[in-house]
Formats: sequence, C-alpha cells, structure tokens
Amino acid sequence: MNNHLDVVTFGEPMAMFYANEPGPLHEIFSFSKALAGAETNVAVGLSRLGLNAGLVTKLGEDNFGKFIVEALKKEKIDTRSMTFTEQYSTGMLVKSKVITGDPIVEYFRKSSAASKLNVSDFDADYFSSARHMHMTSISVALSQECHEFAVHAMKFMKDKDKTISFDPNLRPKLWPDTSTMVKTINDLSSNCDWFLPGINEGRILTGYETPEDIASFYLDRGISVVVIKLGAEGAYYQTVEQAGYVKGFPVTHVVDTVGAGDGFAVGVISALLDGLSLEEATRRGNAIGALAVMSPGDMDGLPTRDKLESFMK
Repeated sequence: MNNHLDVVTFGEPMAMFYANEPGPLHEIFSFSKALAGAETNVAVGLSRLGLNAGLVTKLGEDNFGKFIVEALKKEKIDTRSMTFTEQYSTGMLVKSKVITGDPIVEYFRKSSAASKLNVSDFDADYFSSARHMHMTSISVALSQECHEFAVHAMKFMKDKDKTISFDPNLRPKLWPDTSTMVKTINDLSSNCDWFLPGINEGRILTGYETPEDIASFYLDRGISVVVIKLGAEGAYYQTVEQAGYVKGFPVTHVVDTVGAGDGFAVGVISALLDGLSLEEATRRGNAIGALAVMSPGDMDGLPTRDKLESFMK
C-alpha cells in the first residue's frame, strides 16, 4: 500500500440492505447487501479512477464492521486509519427498490461506532500524507465529537496548505433544526477550498435563488471554487476570475438517484487533482453523476478511467 494518499476522507461507511424487488419495505423479504455512505462512495469512485484514497472511521467489532473493511480493501481503499470498538455497533441502512426516482431509505445509525469518532482518533501523520481532504456535513451532524473532529481536521489540513473539498450533502433529519444545520455548515464552509452544493441545498443554505448569487455568497466567505449541481441541466461553476454553465450528459433511464452527488464530487475532485481546468472538472462531474443515476446501487455506476473516457466521448 502506497503510504502517500491523494485524498483522505472521514465519515460513516455503512452496510446497506437494498430490496431486490419494488414495493413497501416492510413487505419485502429478499435483500442484497452492499457498501454505503456518502464519503465511502467518494473514496471508492476516486480509487476506481486510480487515485490513492483513504477513509477514516470507527467501526464496531461486529460482522458489519468486518464486511465494510473487506469491501473497502477490495476497492483498494486505504483502511489503515480505521479504529474498532466493542462498545458500539456499525451503522446500517435499508433501501427500497424503485422503478424510477428516489428510493425510501431507513437508517439504523443512532449511537453507531462511527458517531463516536473524536479528536483523539485523529492521526496527524495519516492526514498529512494526503494531498487533499474531502468531507460532507453528514459526518459533522452525527455527534458533537464528530463535529469537533471535522473542525480539527479542517484546521490541520488548512495549516498544511492542503486543499479541502466540502459537499454539504444535507440530511435535515440528522440535525436538531434547520437553523443549526445552516449555521454549522456555513461556518465550516469558510475553511474549505472547493464547495460543491446542489442548487436546492444552496437555496436552503443561503436564501438565494440563482446559482450566481449562491456562488457569490460563498466566494465572499473566502472559498476559492464553488460548483453547483443543477440536476439534469448540468452544473454551474464560479471563482473570482471565471464562471460558466456546463451542460449535463443525456441520461437514457434514471434507475436510482442516490449517489449521483457523490459521483459528481468524484469527477470534480479527480479532475482538479489531475490538473484539469474547472470547466473540464465540472464536465467530468456531470459525466460521473449521469453514470451514477443509471445504475442501481450507490456506487455501481462509478467508472474506471477507461469507462469514463468512453462515456465522455
């Protein structure tokens, strides 16, 4: 395993049971098991594109924990900085199968092992071995300890002159109320370099309607790059020097929308780390987002370099 990482992320990987047939979850008896979690999706996507990605988390000493570590190793994710606890269980979720659109997802993660990740688990050598850190607000919302871990990690990476990407990935159910969610995320956002909200998330977080106004709100807070997901229409990017819309890729059939935003993040982060322009990075984000919605699992559509290149042609 290469000791130098391209990207490090932290959060809660989970065991996911997804229904093998459509219908109300309580009526389904047949499920398949897979890996889930927003940061997990991003780490897997980056790894499939050939980048060295590491995931930091805490897992239970249980079968779900074992499953997650083995699944991550198969995806060539660096798991050296994962810790285990006998006191708490690994989180899991159940997801319905839909013919089109958004599935029903039920989480079983309260007081999970990952929610106990705290500053004492922070490994300075491990984080400083990475060029870039990616995070979402999901891990921040899990507990006060996770929030403190995130603040510490951001400050550490900032002090080391590393870049940080932040996908707000709003999960209102994890927060006590909307105003706490908005204030916490906006406070944290000031410490990142690349901010990647969806248009609706941007509206909730800023109160503005247009991509231009949402982006300006964050650029005024000192963020260098804002890229806003616009669904099927594509995405909008803005920095102090440049701005533009990039069209989405045609999607033949929407199978499952979960993981599309994570796929988008994979595209933007990998392209910027590859040294591509922001416009090209946004286009790659759109491409991987489109591949994600045409696939059933959260990460089934995340491509290899070859698959990505042939799709983008």
